Amino acid sequence: MIRVAIFGASGFVGAELLRLCAQHPRLRPAKLFGNSQAGHSLETVHPHLALAYPGLCVNSYASAALEDVDLAFAALPHGESQDLAGEIVAREIPFVDLGADFRLDCADSYRLWYRESHRAPELMGRFVYGIPELNRGAIAESATVAAAGCYATAAILALKPLVDLIEPGSLVVDAASGVSGAGKALKEESHFSAVDESLAAYGLLTHRHTAEMEMALGAPLLFTPHLAPMNRGILATCHGVARGRCDPLGALREAYADEPFIHVSERAPATKWTQGSNAVHLTARYDERTGRVLAIAALDNLVKGAAGQMIQCANLMLGLEETAGLPVAGMYP
Repeated sequence: MIRVAIFGASGFVGAELLRLCAQHPRLRPAKLFGNSQAGHSLETVHPHLALAYPGLCVNSYASAALEDVDLAFAALPHGESQDLAGEIVAREIPFVDLGADFRLDCADSYRLWYRESHRAPELMGRFVYGIPELNRGAIAESATVAAAGCYATAAILALKPLVDLIEPGSLVVDAASGVSGAGKALKEESHFSAVDESLAAYGLLTHRHTAEMEMALGAPLLFTPHLAPMNRGILATCHGVARGRCDPLGALREAYADEPFIHVSERAPATKWTQGSNAVHLTARYDERTGRVLAIAALDNLVKGAAGQMIQCANLMLGLEETAGLPVAGMYP
């Protein structure tokens, strides 16, 4: 079995990693780190996982705890992975990081979007950007992967096969996410009374996932995220001016014909279809009236947008079946 350490095990993504690992044929969580709830049993922190992991506890991190670890996952706020990566890399432990610290291709970009200097810039070039559908070969050959952000995953998968059909500078991405995307920590804007029966835009012009989208797509875009009154899911509506008459739905079908986690159809997707799964549902249109291309993506922000993508990357890195432990069927209703 492959012994796994999870940093940020007490959060929503940590819980989802544990849920998915419970049905994985090879990955076995062995060390759980989460300073905010260190010393608590896992069944206290995540009651829904009590039967899957009896006796397991969440602890504070100490580097000596990595001595018998075969794989490390980090699901931490941005800035925190910078202080862990050096130790993990030095021990030659395969490492999948969900934080934003190593997603961008240079320290200057990080400083621009995150308004702070990177503390481990010498490591940035070692990390492969973690969307398997884009970088499968590079991920399989790397020991360090920076899994993509949830919004970025939805927008990039919707638009990457269509970029050449769209006029440069005209891309717009409007996306709505469930409240779990804000993390487990208490925030006034994510309280039930603030979110229920409300839809709010935030991060106007400056949301950090914009940088990933532009890096992966090679084009500037305007991104506006929205907070939706649901627990899980992302729906990204993307559009731009077409270079001419085109068939974007056909382009998506051709690009993703052999992808195990991407479903392309004529139906406009819904987030509910992807709940609990590693699937992405896509559709696209060319609008004759306005001369624009429209593409829509739906995914579960905690699975394909986070924990599922991390495991998909780890499967590739470790030479396992890419789909191992990852559901393709969503929960409904």
